[in-house]
Amino acid sequence: MKTIDIVLPVYNEEEGVAAFHKALTSALKPLEREYLFHVIYVLDRSGDNTSAVLKALAADFPNITVIHLSRRFGHQMSLVAGIDYSRGDATVMMDCDQQHPPSVIPQLLRKFEEGYDVVTTVREYDRHTRVLKRWTSRLFYRIQNALSPVELQEGGADFRLISSKVAKVFQGSIREQNQFLRGLFQWVGFRSTTVAFVSPPRTAGRTKYSAARLLTLAAIGIISFSKVPLRVATLLGFVISLLSLCYGIWLLAEYFYAGQFPRGYTSLILVVLFMGGLQLSVLGIVGEYLGSVFDEVKDRPLYVIDEIVRGAPL
Repeated sequence: MKTIDIVLPVYNEEEGVAAFHKALTSALKPLEREYLFHVIYVLDRSGDNTSAVLKALAADFPNITVIHLSRRFGHQMSLVAGIDYSRGDATVMMDCDQQHPPSVIPQLLRKFEEGYDVVTTVREYDRHTRVLKRWTSRLFYRIQNALSPVELQEGGADFRLISSKVAKVFQGSIREQNQFLRGLFQWVGFRSTTVAFVSPPRTAGRTKYSAARLLTLAAIGIISFSKVPLRVATLLGFVISLLSLCYGIWLLAEYFYAGQFPRGYTSLILVVLFMGGLQLSVLGIVGEYLGSVFDEVKDRPLYVIDEIVRGAPL
């Protein structure tokens, strides 16, 4: 029998994690004749009672392991910790807020049995999803794909299956400090496919991805895979220098023909303000890349584990 690890990042899910585990167990039960399932909850240090709920689940289910991180390292690093701990023939990564329905897991396993190493789910929004959410999601993928050589599937989620072959690449080779997993799973290659699913509404709690966190994730994705912002900054500087040279030549020509420089205090102030803002923006772009390099050279661990709680033996 093949072993399948289910990696579940958790943060402040006290209200819904027990209900999710019940739904997960129901979805996996018909598959237990073919597979051995190991459920790995990775708890980003939470401010609620999630830890106690997970320990209670581990006391009742022998196939549960709870990895408790020492502080909040974020959603992506929680997934990395789960991948590092995985030893199965395949690993399924999903959120435990029930917006990644466990009922999709059999479809992922069918694709795995067909020989695919990476099976990514693609979220399809129903008619109840807000227009703004659909629009911002579409905009993110279009910008990301325009700037990056790695093509992301629009609507792609962090709900996926990877084979042990892919997991070993991440365990041994890919140890970046700021990981954008959606892009990295495309970058590593291997045989891949997609499975579509409709995301149901949350039944408990609230989303942990604020607008600021989503923007940060988008910035990490662009910086991790694209040098285009740096090249745009260089090109912009060249174009402005060329325009400045042309303007200077035009002023000199007007001086020799008209005998005086034209008045231009207002335009001078506007140009100074524009150039100042442009320089700060370019410095900001360079600073983001420099900060990313700074994170890498420190070579700190990607996460720190506080404790590991294993399910009680039968």
